Parts: sequence; structure tokens; C-alpha cells
Amino acid sequence: MLQISVGLLVAAIAILFHLGHSPSVQAIDLPPNAGTQWHQASFPVENFQAYTSPFGYRSDPYGGDQRFHYGLDMAAPSGSYIRSWWGGQVIEVSDDSSCGTSVVVQSGNWMHIYCHMQGYVTQEGGDRYMLDNAGGLRIREGQLVDTGMRIGRIGMTGRTTGPHLHWGLKYSENWVDPALVLRAMYSSQQAAVGR
Repeated sequence: MLQISVGLLVAAIAILFHLGHSPSVQAIDLPPNAGTQWHQASFPVENFQAYTSPFGYRSDPYGGDQRFHYGLDMAAPSGSYIRSWWGGQVIEVSDDSSCGTSVVVQSGNWMHIYCHMQGYVTQEGGDRYMLDNAGGLRIREGQLVDTGMRIGRIGMTGRTTGPHLHWGLKYSENWVDPALVLRAMYSSQQAAVGR
């Protein structure tokens, strides 16, 4: 499993370095020692194809004006599975915003947001669930998820121009450029393999 994730990260980071963007001044740096255990983290997209929009200011695909993009867009074929970057608790499932069908996971000070997934949100017996019956997924608000657990599938819900995952990250309520996290993961995983 580690070899597969390292291989995916090698390909992903190579593409990322060719995007040529620099983090916005609104993004915080990674906290001290944040990457020391990230060799255990999971790359969030199976069948990853390309990064399609970086974190930071960009030309809005719907109007052309400059807007801040609070995540990293990761393209993959529709129906590809999305994995939890890190273990934690699902604090929100939603399907009523421009984020489309989404899951938010809290891992200590980290919050990771997954948008534009297939499926829908329903309420059963007082609990809220994200359901994707075709993908065999039933994610409950409040449930614990493990690192690498499948929590959704690539879709086109919400405000999107193509199938991708919009992956957002916050540390202590401050937005973080996911590209910085992927670079730290790559370094940490390379160090772990080299031991």
C-alpha cells in the first residue's frame, strides 16, 4: 500500500511543481513539525489525472473575474473514489451549496473538505448521511473515518465545469494551500522509504 501511495505522490508532485504558482499571502505556512508523520497520510484521489486549478487567486470559470480559490482541484474520471487524507471525525455532510455533495472531516487542528462528489444527503432517525448507493458509500455525520478510507466518489455536483475533487484544508481555522501539504507528504514518504 505504501509503495502505491508513494508512486501516486511522485507523479502528483511532479505535476504540481510544473503548475508554477506560488501560495497566496492569505495562506498560512505549515505548522512546525507538521510533516513529520505524513508518510502515513493518504493521497485523496484514486485514478488521479491532473491538477486543474491551484489554491489562490484565479480567473473565475463562470465570470472571468479574479476570485480566491480556497482549495486544490484534482481531476479524475467520474466515479473514481475519494479517500480521507487523514483519520478523523466527519463533522458535516452537505449537498446544498456551490461545493455540491461534500464531506468535511476534522482531524485535531486540521479540517479537510471534499467537494463535488456523487450522491446526496439525507436524514434518517435524526442522523444526516451522505449516500452514494452506486458507489456503496454511506457516510454519517459524526462517524470516525480512518486514513485512506473511501468517503466519496468524483462527481459533478455543485458549481463545477468537469469531474474533479475540490480539496480544501484548514489548520486552526486558517486556510492552507494543499500543495504545501502534498509536498510535505512526498518528502516525509520519501524519507520513510529511504530508512
